[in-house]
Amino acid sequence: MSILGNRVLRTEDDRFLRGQGRYVENLVPEGAAAVTFVRSLLAHAKINGIDKSAAEEIPGVKVLTADDIDLPPFGPPPFGFPQDMGRPVVAKDVVRFVGEIIAVVVSEDRATGADAAELVMVDYDPLPVVVDPEEALKDENLLFPGAGTNVAARTQPPAANAADLFDGCDVTVSGRLVSQRMAPCPLEPRSTAAAFEDGRLTIWLSTQTPHQDRDAIAGMLGMEATEVRVVAPDVGGGFGAKIVSSSGLTEEILVSWLARELGRPTRWTETRSESMLALPHGRAMQLNYTIGGTKDGKVLAYKLDVLADCGAYPTLGAILAGLTSLMSSGVYDIPRIEAEGTTVVTNTTQIAAFRGAGRPEAIQVIECAIDRFAAELGMDPAEVRRLNYVQEFPHTTASGANYDSGDYTGALDLALRSAGYDELRAEQKGRRDDGATKQLGIGLSSYVEITNPLGEGELGEVEVTPDGSAIVRTGSFSHGQGHETSFAMIVAERLGLPLEKVTVHKGDTDEIATGTGTYGSKSLQIGGTATGAAAETVVDQAKKLVADYLEANPEDVVLDTGLGRFHVVGTPEPSIAWEDLAQRAEGDSRMDELKASNEFKGQPTFPFGTHVAVVEVDTETGEVELQRMVCVDDAGTLINPMLAEGQVHGGVAIGVAQALYEHYTFGEDGTPLTGNFVSYAFPSAAELPSWEAVEMETPTPANPLGAKGIGESGTIGSTPAVYNAVVDALAPFGVTEVDMPANGENVWRAIQEAKA
Repeated sequence: MSILGNRVLRTEDDRFLRGQGRYVENLVPEGAAAVTFVRSLLAHAKINGIDKSAAEEIPGVKVLTADDIDLPPFGPPPFGFPQDMGRPVVAKDVVRFVGEIIAVVVSEDRATGADAAELVMVDYDPLPVVVDPEEALKDENLLFPGAGTNVAARTQPPAANAADLFDGCDVTVSGRLVSQRMAPCPLEPRSTAAAFEDGRLTIWLSTQTPHQDRDAIAGMLGMEATEVRVVAPDVGGGFGAKIVSSSGLTEEILVSWLARELGRPTRWTETRSESMLALPHGRAMQLNYTIGGTKDGKVLAYKLDVLADCGAYPTLGAILAGLTSLMSSGVYDIPRIEAEGTTVVTNTTQIAAFRGAGRPEAIQVIECAIDRFAAELGMDPAEVRRLNYVQEFPHTTASGANYDSGDYTGALDLALRSAGYDELRAEQKGRRDDGATKQLGIGLSSYVEITNPLGEGELGEVEVTPDGSAIVRTGSFSHGQGHETSFAMIVAERLGLPLEKVTVHKGDTDEIATGTGTYGSKSLQIGGTATGAAAETVVDQAKKLVADYLEANPEDVVLDTGLGRFHVVGTPEPSIAWEDLAQRAEGDSRMDELKASNEFKGQPTFPFGTHVAVVEVDTETGEVELQRMVCVDDAGTLINPMLAEGQVHGGVAIGVAQALYEHYTFGEDGTPLTGNFVSYAFPSAAELPSWEAVEMETPTPANPLGAKGIGESGTIGSTPAVYNAVVDALAPFGVTEVDMPANGENVWRAIQEAKA
């Protein structure tokens, strides 16, 4: 019986539950100097001067400014942004957001560094502040005068603004949705340590992408990649933000540069306040839509205009509107689509990837639009969805996405059946007829997303050890996904070994030859496929060894994976187990024959599903209580349903948080108003119900495993379901839109405005 498809407990959990996880904070080299960053208190200002004399009077303290650091601007990456918009690793003449680094303090310990940083005096000359993307778009106050504009990027369809887009439509509905700014809030803030010895730089990083960050840091320091080693130990959450190369993170570069410059180890760990200020945020898109179709519910055309805020410097966040445009069709077969995006810089924290990265926004707005369209027609939103689903695969959408496989109707039916949809609608009608104070809202969200969107590849390597165990090396990297379990399951199944005899190694660029790391929900479909292929090669090579030892034809040798033993087909004995084979191979200096590597280049896949949310809204106070979440998520073949369910649970928590709780805000002067967990409404388990996760599997032809990504699906499906449920509860009041997060205040305001 295969181990694949079974609910196997995570092998890595033992060390985490026992407090034996190893993080950067646990691995700091002896004698490391503490690094503290002096950060701007203003969102936009000219730096007239920096006085570091008082700080440097403290014994052992050294303060460096931009004049002392010979590093080029970081970025902008090669996405066609204006070159004047590159981010200095330390601000020299101008600061552009609260939290930008303006000086670096080196001290013997953290407490001294914090005290010294307080003594660094900065003479500012305030400049006009722009925090509203619509104001930034006017180009009246430029963040980068040399660029001549605040526009960092544009995406536009070939035939934009077609006059006949909505020809033939009986009904059109227009609206606006703001996908608000969010902070990633990983449990473990960023942490970095570095040491330079014998011409080589070793960096310990809390990261998602060890190899990419090695290359980025080496490039910034003018070093060869072979001269830099990155070690990524356990990482306490990333959610897309912990990627130096694409997020424009400068702290890790500075810590590395200092280790080389000072000739001694250095260390820095972000405080929670720093994390809220400087770790890139997510979302921050304004989405204006028009949807049109026939009076019987068939959607014929859809137009989406995206205004995205990428913060003070354009990095990955400046191209995410492109993914939003690509996925604008959602699960629907819409013949005519125009989706375009404009991204602007503002005096705020940078925007980068955050669980879904451009795809959640696309589904949020199309699912909102479908509900508005259904309401305008007086039709059930489930039936409008059913009428418009893509039915045949593969399918190319009008927005240019190439869907691999799907069963959108099946996911809807399963979700409605699991939720008891008809009974919920009956209960809702009863409350409405009674004029109850607490109204029931039922929200649907059918979603599709793209995983491995860049069509990247990954390395997998398998090596049998002299004791007959196996080591798996992967260029993918786990920061909560459970790769040590899922990758081991794939290899154990192919080698016929017990799971406990397979160990997964990751995160050390000296041990792992190459890697793209983990983001975009791509790990299993490319990294898992690569390790599986490497294991199959090891088996083929082992058969040749066994053939030599049994004096047989290699084509006649088979592996009994149930017993983990090789024998000649049709002759169970004599047989050779992995342990015996490895011992003999070691004695004959043939262990290299029990090792193989594979690089699998994958293509994008398109997970999908339907979520049903049930909320109760107090129409007198605006209070919203989420009562149920039924989640059907189809990620193709499931290697370990327990891990998939865990990913859905974590993803849904973030999706619900956006719908009901979290919103990172700034004052008009660019000062963060939600810079800690007191003011930023980060929900705990107490605010969230248990989800009802319903399994569904539609394999993809895109890889031999049949697997798609699952890490971001829960987030993408849940936000619009909960949002639509709140609006549905308020329908009797004439409410058609609520600002997100749809919390008590925003819901109460929407009710009052509708009454007025």
